[in-house]
Amino acid sequence: MKITFFSAKPYDKTFFDRFNQDHGFELEYQETHLGPHSVDLVKNAEAVCVFVNDKLTAPVLEALAQKGVQIIALRCAGFNNTDLEAAKRLGLAVCRVPAYSPEAVAEHAVAMLLTINRKTHKAYNRVREQNFSLNGLLGFNLHDKTVGVIGTGKIGKAFTRIMQGFGCKVLAYDIHPDEALSAAGVTYLPLHDLLRQSDIISLHCPLTPQNHYLVNRETLSLMKPGVTIVNTSRGGLINTVDIIEALKTKQVGALCIDVYEQEEKLFFRDLSSHIIDDDLIQRLMSFPNVLITAHQAFFTEEALSEIAQVTLNSIADIHNHQMPAGSPVMLT
Repeated sequence: MKITFFSAKPYDKTFFDRFNQDHGFELEYQETHLGPHSVDLVKNAEAVCVFVNDKLTAPVLEALAQKGVQIIALRCAGFNNTDLEAAKRLGLAVCRVPAYSPEAVAEHAVAMLLTINRKTHKAYNRVREQNFSLNGLLGFNLHDKTVGVIGTGKIGKAFTRIMQGFGCKVLAYDIHPDEALSAAGVTYLPLHDLLRQSDIISLHCPLTPQNHYLVNRETLSLMKPGVTIVNTSRGGLINTVDIIEALKTKQVGALCIDVYEQEEKLFFRDLSSHIIDDDLIQRLMSFPNVLITAHQAFFTEEALSEIAQVTLNSIADIHNHQMPAGSPVMLT
C-alpha cells in the first residue's frame, strides 16, 4: 500500500522510515502542505498522512476520494483542519494520534513559563557577551502562585501535575472534570472564575468552533493585571489583535506561545532570508515579555516515535478492516 505524506520534514522521514520496516508500505514524502494546489501530487495512494497545517476541506477530500484515497491519517492530536462531515459523506476513514506524548507538550509549556519568568534566554545572551549584570532579570517564585489550566485532557493533566510539584495552587476548567485531579487537590471552576483568580493561565484544549478566540478582549479584561498566558494548543484560541492590545496596556504581563493563528504561513520553514509581511507576528516578536517557539512542543524523540508507530499501525489496521488499538479512528 502507498502512503503519501504532506508537510514532510527530514525528521518525519527518519522516524516513519524506521518504523515502516515492520509494515513495508510504500512511503512518498511531499514537503509542501496539502491543499487545493497540491492534491494532484497524490498518485495511486490509498492513504495520505497530514499534519497540523494541512487543509482537508470538502473540495480537497472530494478530490482525494476521486483519486482512490481511502484513509486520512493525521499525525497529530488535533483535527480542526479536517472537514469531518465531508469525510464521513465520502466514506473516508480518518485516524489521528490522540496521545502521542502528553509529557512532551506539558514539559515544553513549563519550559516556556520558566524561561519567560526567570529570563534565562536573556541571561544566556548577556553572559555570552561577558555581561554579568542582573538588572532587568527579576522574576517571581512559582511556588504559591495560582495556575489556571483550561483543558484537563492528557496534556493538561500532565501540566497540572508538574505545576503541583512546584507548589502551585491549581484551578481547572473542562467540560468533563477529571475526578482523579479533583482528588489530587485541583479545584474545578467556571471559566470566568478561573480567569479572575489565576496568576498564570495555560491553554490545553482543542480548537473548536465554540472556543475559537477563547482569549479575547472580554476574557482578557476579566484576568488579573499582569497575568502570564501560555498556549501550546492551537493558535486560534487567542485573538492576536486583542492580546497585543492587552500587552501594550500591561493587562498581560507575559505571553508564551508555541502556536499562532496564522502559523501555516510561517512555522516549519526557514524564513531567515525573507521579509515577513505578517505585521501581527512581527509586533508580537517586538515585545520583550513575549516568548514564541514554532510549534516545537511535540518535538521529542519519544513523541515522534509514538506518532510514527501509532499512525502506521492505525493505517495497517484500517487497511485490514480492523479497529486500531486504542481506537484512534474517528470515522470509518
